[in-house]
Amino acid sequence: MPLTIDGSGLTIEKVHSIARGGGEVTLAPEALARMADCRRMVERKIEAGEVMYGINTGIGEFSETRLSDEEVLEFQRYLVYNHSAGIGEPAPIEHVRAAMLGRINVHARGHSAVRPEITRLVVEMLNRGVTPLVCRKGSVGACGDLAPMSMIALVVMGEGDAWYDGELLPGAEALRRAGLEPAKLHARDGLAMINGSNFLNGMNALMLYDTDRWLRQAEIAAAMSLEALYANMKPYDGRLHELRGFRGAVRSARAIRKCLEGSDLLAGRVKQKVQDAYSMRSTPQVIGAAHDAVAYARSQVETELNGGGDNPIFLPESDTVLTGANFQGSPVSLPMEMVGTAVTMVSVLSERRLNRLLNPALSVGLPPFLAEKPGLFSGLMLSQYTAGMLAVEQRILSTPAACASIPAAADQEDFVSMGMNTALKNEQILENALGVLGIEMIAAAQALDFRSHSFGRGVGAALSVVRKHVEHLGEDRPLYPDHNRIVEVVRSGEILDAVESEVGSLSGGE
Repeated sequence: MPLTIDGSGLTIEKVHSIARGGGEVTLAPEALARMADCRRMVERKIEAGEVMYGINTGIGEFSETRLSDEEVLEFQRYLVYNHSAGIGEPAPIEHVRAAMLGRINVHARGHSAVRPEITRLVVEMLNRGVTPLVCRKGSVGACGDLAPMSMIALVVMGEGDAWYDGELLPGAEALRRAGLEPAKLHARDGLAMINGSNFLNGMNALMLYDTDRWLRQAEIAAAMSLEALYANMKPYDGRLHELRGFRGAVRSARAIRKCLEGSDLLAGRVKQKVQDAYSMRSTPQVIGAAHDAVAYARSQVETELNGGGDNPIFLPESDTVLTGANFQGSPVSLPMEMVGTAVTMVSVLSERRLNRLLNPALSVGLPPFLAEKPGLFSGLMLSQYTAGMLAVEQRILSTPAACASIPAAADQEDFVSMGMNTALKNEQILENALGVLGIEMIAAAQALDFRSHSFGRGVGAALSVVRKHVEHLGEDRPLYPDHNRIVEVVRSGEILDAVESEVGSLSGGE
């Protein structure tokens, strides 16, 4: 059943279903009515000769330049041409689809003055699988994602390039094969297609979807390591976290205890230390802080998904045109900086638990580096090197971009969000995080093979999935196939699905 787009109610999960799942969308009748009302207002103003930014004026530093009636129509085409100035490899199809969905929802609010037929064409491109080729780099996150969104607009015009049915084609040919006709842009149409932070925010939405699933797997990995290290489980008592009051920590402690239900460790039948190191007892506080950061970022990203991200903004009810900066990416790029830092933070914690599993001075009787014959074999010694390298790269990438503005357009655009830089580096941070966490899971599984007590049901389910893909390390072997395989397992969520099938959702609630 198609997702109805009406300018509200767009969630991260819905973006995921359309961008990755290939779902279809339809415009709500009331959204089309609003768009038509707004367009009629603007056309009246154009006929009356009223000066409006980006319609009968230039843009940026040229905003004081008045365009003639003949130039108004041509300007929209040239606007898309000169803003299609990106560089680099093609963006993933899922990112382009997420951006198209976000822009459709902005138009559906009825404040962009775009002709409804333009938005309808973008809807049909989304539904029929016509995906414009968009260069990954070039946006500074204000006036929105001008360069990438212009490459989408090129295909709307029947130009540029697009994928259709797995083939990269000239834009006009991709539209033709899908049974669609290109559109001629009229006054305002071009700027209405490009003037918002929809590309970086579509990336943000998918990043948050993946980060939530990764954090739940970080709790599973922690539970596996805690089980193997005979951890004292008092730090995971829910009363401790409720007393402090951070929702993320309450949630994380509960999730980890769920994974350990049925364990001799949780039941107190395994000898434990009076107090463990920070990496073993502060996991709920650390992962919980990440959950809280993601929750805040979600609220901002979903506000942007459903907000009036455009310039100018047109208000038919009061016959008003307002110019401003609703394209500015800072409201989402700043919280997404926190998400990237949070993923790095949790990854560093994972690497520290990995160290305790491998270090014979800290591993409570486990063999050095979890090797079957220490000395002859080195076990997982070098896996820690790889995890360390990934974590250091994450730290470098966690340097904020949101405060790294470089002025543009002759200082008319003298502060920009650099939100695309945030989105791109977060993508790499999360990619590295899959490896760090996967390596901890391999080590925890190896350690659990040396233990004989009864494991928690969630831990047992996770161990079974890891062993389905990565064999116990008896005799030393090249480890890179195991590392790369576990990355794909973590990415797929197979471990998460198996554990939640066994113990229930780790997202919250009892």
